[in-house]
Amino acid sequence: MMYPNRSSIHIPRLLQSTPPHSSQSTMFSSRLATFVSRSAIRPTARAFAASPGQAEVVLVGCGAPNRGMGWYHAVQMLEGRCPSASLDYIIEPWFLGPGATSPGGPEFNTWAEESKKAHGTVFGTSIKDLPPPKEPRCALISGRTADNPRLFAECIEAGCKTIFLEKPGAPTVAELQKMKDDAEAAGVGVLMGYNKNVCKYVRKTREFAETVPGSHVTFVSNNAYENTPESLGECFERNAEGMLKNMAIHELALLVSFYDVTVENIESVTADKEFSSMQTLPGPSGKEFTDFDKIKFTIKTKTGKEVSVAADRCGGTDSYATVTDATGKEVFRYWMPDDEDKATVQKLQAKYPTAMPYFFTQDPDYVTVKERVAKYTATGEEAEGVATIGIAVETLRVAEYLTPTLMDQLK
Repeated sequence: MMYPNRSSIHIPRLLQSTPPHSSQSTMFSSRLATFVSRSAIRPTARAFAASPGQAEVVLVGCGAPNRGMGWYHAVQMLEGRCPSASLDYIIEPWFLGPGATSPGGPEFNTWAEESKKAHGTVFGTSIKDLPPPKEPRCALISGRTADNPRLFAECIEAGCKTIFLEKPGAPTVAELQKMKDDAEAAGVGVLMGYNKNVCKYVRKTREFAETVPGSHVTFVSNNAYENTPESLGECFERNAEGMLKNMAIHELALLVSFYDVTVENIESVTADKEFSSMQTLPGPSGKEFTDFDKIKFTIKTKTGKEVSVAADRCGGTDSYATVTDATGKEVFRYWMPDDEDKATVQKLQAKYPTAMPYFFTQDPDYVTVKERVAKYTATGEEAEGVATIGIAVETLRVAEYLTPTLMDQLK
């Protein structure tokens, strides 16, 4: 099959909300000429078509510069830090559409223009406007959780070989299970953005715990929101799926992946009431949301394993894990970032001073996951350590089980 030249046909389609009709041909030709002139790739710019051996990446749901996780994924790929990934397309319906003048909109469009000129990346508002893939295509979906089932289906239709789905994947277990079934029927591989599965601090903690008889591991996750009703209310509304389906979902994925935690295998779950806090707060819309601002709990499994998780929205920028011995004495603690990675964090903070701090502490792990997924897409090489959608389904089941259970314990 021959593929048309993207610069003459497919690029403008991505920028059109509706396809040109005969009555609009003059206007379309004018807009086409303007766009091609404005987007012409300079000799020093990276060609925006994926090369053989690379995955043709479509980023779906970029979000605002310095705040959206999708934006930071884009930055890492555009900087060439994931060599198997060629970021050819960015689909952002909100900021390229009705949200262009909303908070974050002007900043996004300025960044988009800069990215087009520097890298030749194509921006659009609809997955349905994508041309057929020239190289193996990978969609990285980083939009709102509520939109994921629809976006996921569109990515399958768009010829994706692989879909890299950001956590938690879908609002409910039933929706995520259907997405898994649909992908299997279409022969599409689905891998998840649970970057802590490949983190250095997780690996080192697990290895150390194996050397300590009767050891107990606690995974601690922190965010750096201000401890005010306004800041937490905005957080609760923006992450309306709740802390256990949002912030702490990474830790739940670790429990599912490495500690035999499933809904059926949970013997007991116990909240640490002294540490934990649950609040009902109004978001920017005025609607009230009830969620944990911090939570700590211990799970015991029917197969004899025991592990704890702590998460604090206002706890700072770092995550870490601890190991205690059989007497309860802490004998090991490993931080993310460790001393080796702190220099990188400082450089990134200086480069992007207004970006979310957790982007930088997890920066190398985001790179690792994307590179492994892109390489899997391009060559078929196993994405070692990267969570599958099957793990994601069970993780979401655990989150749905734990949320009401822990809320009841804190009432």
